Amino acid sequence: MKNSVRIIAGEFKRRKLLTNPGLTTRPITDRVKEILFSNIEHEVLGKRVADIFSGTGTLGFESLSRGAAGVVFIEFDHKAFELLKQNVETLKVEDRTLCWRADAFRSSFKPAGFPHLHPYDIVFFDPPYKLAPEIKAGLPLFKSLQRLARPDVTSDDAMLILRTPEQLELTLPDAWQLESKSNYSTMDIAIYRKRND
Repeated sequence: MKNSVRIIAGEFKRRKLLTNPGLTTRPITDRVKEILFSNIEHEVLGKRVADIFSGTGTLGFESLSRGAAGVVFIEFDHKAFELLKQNVETLKVEDRTLCWRADAFRSSFKPAGFPHLHPYDIVFFDPPYKLAPEIKAGLPLFKSLQRLARPDVTSDDAMLILRTPEQLELTLPDAWQLESKSNYSTMDIAIYRKRND
């Protein structure tokens, strides 16, 4: 059985998105999504977005609906990826999106042949909860965040939005500076800004 969530605001307001049943991709609740986007909405218009560990694309599609120039969705799970592609087809946004079935642990984050979609201005980074504790120096997720900080991958003033289980101790590369962190039930959402010093 396919589950669905709704886009909250903008061009595709109230349109439904397919999601995986159960907790496989943990779609963000409408309340948390509304709070998050009310905080970053002024950052989204005209920006290039990466939705990493995207699941079926909830955050990326919300960004697109609110005026983002384009979104690269990166998801490795086969079932989630197929539903993600269906969501793109339903919304008819093939010209503004790329669904990239890639492993975020190894990806360059630079899809060949799509120069208009990167470097990214906003990055949603939403690893599976069981893997989030691995955001520590030397481990694969840490190295992924290092690659994301490269100048040919993200813009000088790029924003990184990280969703993890609550009260988790993280170590991010020095390239990312914490701006804010909020708790919602059992999750934390932290917003980082790329350093330029």
